[in-house]
Amino acid sequence: MDVSFLAPVFAAPGPYATVCADVTHTTENADTELELKVRAITEQLEGQGAPEPVVQAVRDRLLEGNEGGEAGTLRGRAVVVAADGSVVLDEVLADVPRDPVVEWAAQPHLLPVLRQLAGRVPHAVVITDRAGADVSVASLAGHPELEQQVEGRTFHMRKVKVGGWAHNTYMHTAENQWEENAGLVGDELSSLARRLPLRFVLVAGDVRARQILTDTAKGTWADLVVTTDEGGRAAGADREVVQRRAAELVAEYEAHDEADAVEKIQSAAAHGLAVTGTPSVVEALRKSQVETLVLADRPDDEELVVGPDPLLLGTGQGDMEALGVQDAQSVPADRALVAAAVASDAGVVVVPRSAMPGDIPVAAILRYTDDSTPKAQ
Repeated sequence: MDVSFLAPVFAAPGPYATVCADVTHTTENADTELELKVRAITEQLEGQGAPEPVVQAVRDRLLEGNEGGEAGTLRGRAVVVAADGSVVLDEVLADVPRDPVVEWAAQPHLLPVLRQLAGRVPHAVVITDRAGADVSVASLAGHPELEQQVEGRTFHMRKVKVGGWAHNTYMHTAENQWEENAGLVGDELSSLARRLPLRFVLVAGDVRARQILTDTAKGTWADLVVTTDEGGRAAGADREVVQRRAAELVAEYEAHDEADAVEKIQSAAAHGLAVTGTPSVVEALRKSQVETLVLADRPDDEELVVGPDPLLLGTGQGDMEALGVQDAQSVPADRALVAAAVASDAGVVVVPRSAMPGDIPVAAILRYTDDSTPKAQ
């Protein structure tokens, strides 16, 4: 995952408030329930010593769900607020957070955010009918979700039993119009696929409209199509089933990506282009050798020593002395590693601890090696 969107977090002054919260807003008493959740969160932050401008910024963002609009449709939300009260991260989570976070600390707690981001698997959901389609795109992390409507013409949209010589003309006109409208939807999907690294395009809605759209699919999105028979575009149609199917596909792609990351570690290690374990990864990050940092979702309870620059890090005070760093502090290892990855333009992948080779907490795939890089065994 490209984590350059986290750069503004580390550019802002700490300490930081990090919140991963359930902001579900679907019940009759949703406004009251959300207010109670947010009150509990802000009281925790106050109890940890967060200043009022920070607490207020968190409160304002999380309560947006009571104002309607897009915020009212979210289930999970991650917010990071810097010491000056500026919101430096506001991301949609894929679901209600598995591990809620409410923390005021010297470093942002980003590992729970990374493993639950909605944009981990960029994709498009298309709900189509014979007049056009509603298209939503879960883009890359750090970018807002896109939602748009593609509308075609509706004149002579329905085949009618007019009888006589005009019957075939009406049927032909309607079919042509459906195909023209599907072409407009297809053009929009082609544009999105050229601009974004979509992994799949889920198509739902009217049976005939789906058929025309998928039959005429071309270009970069043609091989990405997945269809579902459920859901529709008409008012009152159940769209929740479509979102559930999209969530299932995201989970499938995530599982594939996790397995692929572990396989790449093992393959790269065979050629000396991967290192495992905290000490080796720390040294590689310090030299900006890391192309992809692979973190276990359940890190060890260990700390690293970090200087004034995120890349001035080590496993102990001896490393700092060797680097000539006088001003250093102890930082939870996962936080220091993520900060160093962002500072060195490395990607980050979070995988289940059980999938990591040898139950290690961290590994890295390297851009290059040098004489100090551990040799392949």
